[in-house]
Amino acid sequence: MSKNIPITIAKGDGIGPEIMQATLKILEAAEAPLAYQEIEIGEKVYCRGETTGIGESAWDSLRSTKIFLKAPITTPQGGGVKSLNVTIRKKLGLFANVRPCVSYYPFIFTKHPDMNLVIVRENEEGLYGGIEHQQTDEVTQCLRIITRPGCERICRYAFEYATQNNRKKVTCFTKDNIMKLTDGMFHEAFDKVAKDFPEIEKEHWIIDIGTALVADTPEKFDVIVMANLYGDIVSDVAAQITGSVGLCGSSNIGQDCSMFEAIHGSAPTIANKNVANPSGLLLGAIMMLVHIEQVEVAAKIHNAWLKTIEDGIHTSDIFTENQSKQEVSTEQFTKAVIERLGDGPAKLTPVIYETGKLAPSTIYSRPEKLTYERVLKGVDVFFYASPDALQLLVQQAQAHAGNEFVLKAITNRGVQVWPNGLPETFCSDHWRCRFKATKGTSLSIRSIVNLLGRLAEGELEIIKTENLYYFDDKPKYSLA
Repeated sequence: MSKNIPITIAKGDGIGPEIMQATLKILEAAEAPLAYQEIEIGEKVYCRGETTGIGESAWDSLRSTKIFLKAPITTPQGGGVKSLNVTIRKKLGLFANVRPCVSYYPFIFTKHPDMNLVIVRENEEGLYGGIEHQQTDEVTQCLRIITRPGCERICRYAFEYATQNNRKKVTCFTKDNIMKLTDGMFHEAFDKVAKDFPEIEKEHWIIDIGTALVADTPEKFDVIVMANLYGDIVSDVAAQITGSVGLCGSSNIGQDCSMFEAIHGSAPTIANKNVANPSGLLLGAIMMLVHIEQVEVAAKIHNAWLKTIEDGIHTSDIFTENQSKQEVSTEQFTKAVIERLGDGPAKLTPVIYETGKLAPSTIYSRPEKLTYERVLKGVDVFFYASPDALQLLVQQAQAHAGNEFVLKAITNRGVQVWPNGLPETFCSDHWRCRFKATKGTSLSIRSIVNLLGRLAEGELEIIKTENLYYFDDKPKYSLA
């Protein structure tokens, strides 16, 4: 008899305990060779004063088993607490979030009967870095960090996933017509990696029209790869139009560890009512079984679930008079899946799993580091000043620029207000003054420190600075 594989589980918050109990019952009935280590995370841990929602002993279990089946948790609003999902993904290096979105027409109502796409979402970078600051009375900032290794790694994962799962096309969504440096880097990485996979069709869409196409004609897509926030939003859109966001599971894949979950939240309004759909977490558990190469039991459970859906036995979130035959509770749905273990669908396509179908992460080593000739050409200095302080800013900035700098522009909320500003432009209390080197010469950090010292003698409050660099003789900062 094979040895049981240790995995870590967490029952979570809201509907989490109910759907985890349902999932574990099905896993046990299918004789999945698993040994469970349970940890406590989420709301109760936050309430004990742990701002991350997870304690040290829980990390020991996760790093030991390296496999985590997690029910949804509740993150308290405000108060500076960190998202537990983001914390786990980043600390364990779970860089790839894979979210299949499949139509089960005609048994679950959807306007998109031919939909079968997979969203591969970058999991560690972008706006989910959690680096935010309130800088003035009126302005907060969220810092978006994009790295070249992170972009290349997730794009390569998407192409490897497509190759190993017989997918024909990988599409990239960005907004690089506006965010030319950050999204531009992601798009460049996609094009670079695509050259290594000539047998896979590649395409790129701007995120707004791309999302519209997913909502309107999702059958156009196969595998879609995108940055963190985009992937979170678009995968929920795609999941919902399959029939319910409750139908989709996801995997979070890293070099050493992996986490599996439903894509939906903890839904506290329906907690403890025995109405929650356990399908998202169950499908996440099936992805986990495939990942640990328990492919036979994964297929056994998945086909039983498909048979249950096909038989019209549906929880309330997917129940419709025309397609469904019986509206059931969480417990009844669980029992129905267990009763069909060993059976499979007659009209929906049965699944057959092979090992290695969540692309192996061992190939994702850091790409070769690129080096550039980097020259410091100026500095953006941000000030806290009243919304009507423009003339004072101009006077103080010019008076203290010194011989090495010239004031080139002043912006407010990214809009140039000096020189040649318009009186109609709305201004807040957050100002940016752009100082460039006189005669285009290169600068030293010391010269910037001296500039800040002179500015500090004025009547203005400095919030932060951003250095302006040329890389290989090209400006690598947004224009004013």
